[in-house]
Amino acid sequence: MRNRNLLFFLFIIILGVNDCFAQPVVLNGDFKKINPATKLPDGWDNFMGDRQNYVFSLESNGGQNSVPALTIASKNSDANFGAYYCVIPYAFKGHEIKLIGYLKTQNVTGFAGFWLRIDGTASFNNMQDQNIRGTTDWKEYTITLPYDDKNAVNINTGALISGSGKIWFDDVRVFIDGKPVEALKPKTPELFPAQKDLAFSKGAGIADFEPTDQQVKNLALLCQVWGFIKYHLPKVAAGDINMDAELFRVMPAAINAADYAGASAVIEKWVDKLGAPEKCGGCKPFNEKDVVEKPDYGEIFDRSVVSASLADKLTYILNNHDNGKSYYISMEGAGNPNFTHEEPYKNMDYPDAGYRLLALFRYWNMIQYFYPYKHLIGEDWNGVLPRMIPRFLAARNPTDYDVAAMMLICDIHDTHANIWGNPESLNQFRGKYAPPFQAKFIENKLVVTAYYNDTLGVKDNLKIGDIITGINGAGVDELIKKYLALTAASNYETQLRDMPRNYLLRSKNDDFSLDIIRNGKAMQVKQQGIAFTRLDLKRVYDAHAGEPGFHLMSDNQIGYVYPARYHNKDLPEIKKLFKDTKGIIIDMRCYPSEFMPFTFVPYIKTGNAKFAKFTDGSVYYPGTFRLTDGIYAKPENDYKGKVVVIVNEESQSAAEYTTMAFQSSPNVTVIGSTTAGADGNVSTIVLPGGISTLISGIGVLYPDGTETQRRGVKIDEIVKPTIAGIQAGKDEPLERAEAIILGK
Repeated sequence: MRNRNLLFFLFIIILGVNDCFAQPVVLNGDFKKINPATKLPDGWDNFMGDRQNYVFSLESNGGQNSVPALTIASKNSDANFGAYYCVIPYAFKGHEIKLIGYLKTQNVTGFAGFWLRIDGTASFNNMQDQNIRGTTDWKEYTITLPYDDKNAVNINTGALISGSGKIWFDDVRVFIDGKPVEALKPKTPELFPAQKDLAFSKGAGIADFEPTDQQVKNLALLCQVWGFIKYHLPKVAAGDINMDAELFRVMPAAINAADYAGASAVIEKWVDKLGAPEKCGGCKPFNEKDVVEKPDYGEIFDRSVVSASLADKLTYILNNHDNGKSYYISMEGAGNPNFTHEEPYKNMDYPDAGYRLLALFRYWNMIQYFYPYKHLIGEDWNGVLPRMIPRFLAARNPTDYDVAAMMLICDIHDTHANIWGNPESLNQFRGKYAPPFQAKFIENKLVVTAYYNDTLGVKDNLKIGDIITGINGAGVDELIKKYLALTAASNYETQLRDMPRNYLLRSKNDDFSLDIIRNGKAMQVKQQGIAFTRLDLKRVYDAHAGEPGFHLMSDNQIGYVYPARYHNKDLPEIKKLFKDTKGIIIDMRCYPSEFMPFTFVPYIKTGNAKFAKFTDGSVYYPGTFRLTDGIYAKPENDYKGKVVVIVNEESQSAAEYTTMAFQSSPNVTVIGSTTAGADGNVSTIVLPGGISTLISGIGVLYPDGTETQRRGVKIDEIVKPTIAGIQAGKDEPLERAEAIILGK
């Protein structure tokens, strides 16, 4: 299995393999019961990640109070991530789950922590946000998550390390509603008929082939009908039909059809086999009130493409699909889609041709029916399908497959979208080495802005403000064009944000030849690289490391807040500290650590203006999106001074939403540059081969209807860094915010 680490990698662990224990439930979290074959604790001898670069072991008296402790230690500096995992193959009654355990670290360069995930639900945490790194003594840590006992399948837990170093952990306990899992009676699992259809669990049986133009047309039509049936046929909604398996039953004949008429006949025969729904007596009539987006069914009702009889049968299903609930889709509380019962087939390192097409078909239909921003993609989504079919079929190895998936994901232009978890094949494609400096696009030029690591003579070779014009023989402009289609982002500015780290400054070799301009003089420098996993990214991206989340500046005339370090519990102290200031600067060039719209925003807000409206999809009418009522933060009118919010391409999602909330107050000015343009709660999508990605799941708009997706938040005054400012060590947006408040 390819390595997929960091924030989302644990979504893809094999379910039900090497169960931690049999009934009665015994967690073995004290590691006293040893498996004689592995010499490791029973149930805790399962590993994942970069196994060749880590040692997994048990130290009999290495824990606190001289008890057994499990360890993970890196063998070298190239280590990516390593994790223990334990599967509790049961579901329980309850509403809250808690993991408690002790952890110690030594020289951890990435981060360390426990992790907890509930399969069948969205509950997940791996403690990455706690940034446990370096050397720390024994400490008890807790993860608390909501527990959805209606949809929970099993419990996955363990400990992990990212980067090099060593961790110890022991005394792991799991509780549901305050009771240890050992004291709970598991729920009896109920399998849907769809889950019992395992006919194609080991492969689709479809060999690689180079499609003709007609075969591409046949597959595109099959994809559209298959997706329509998946989200409309009542028997599918009830969980009676495994749509993955059904795709492989009809696909060979559809591929081999000589023309549209033949493909239509094959598909119609398959639809007949699935069975027509009963005539609906209680179907809700379609109400166009507040509808902002109607369904697009592609070609499936085009009688120049499909036969009249097939079109009639699909029309009948459309008019009689009384699906209030569905096996494959539900809407979460915020209104974003939850794609349920989608098998990730994570044991398929390189899916066969059928499963590669399944990945394309699954993703394409999820976007077709449940993506709130499909109208902002910038091209006809129906046209993406025939373009991508040959690419997925041409993928001849894991890297080709991941690259094809990445190109598909990039087509929706959503900064939330990406292949998350650093698959090893993509790392190999991008290159495992990187130079130990940061570069950003300033004034449309790639400029050295900071150092990740003070090693390999980087400060002698590269100076802050150096302009990079070429990398390893290729011009920067040429490289930008090459990697645009592989950089998932909502807008060009955010593509440029991510491209240096993901592509431009990556190589399969550990040496970099850089063409630069320094003080107007062109020159070439050589810089040795290090393993990308060794880059101290936190050192640069946490611009205020070690500082509090708020303080006074400008001779105590201005209050400064950095939301990445702000906590709602600090608000009373902030109110006292900022009481006599002329203004507050909210530096939103980060991701907020806590939700601020209904805590901090009321403190500075006057007036009752709303700050956002939403669009969300429908299980009942797939492809339909309705506009919801607006939302507002109730003002407290505590603070009377000016407020300036600074944004840039690092301001994403919650940062953008929070900025919108601030803008509902008339005393707020927003300055900076284009934000990431990815707003709204996220939804997870899994694809064959264990690929995990996200989409922005609900539409977020200003009260006047202006959309934030792709465009970013409204900005009152554009203020961007300059190369001269970078060289002088200035923070020009911050200086401008200060000037606005002081009236300079």
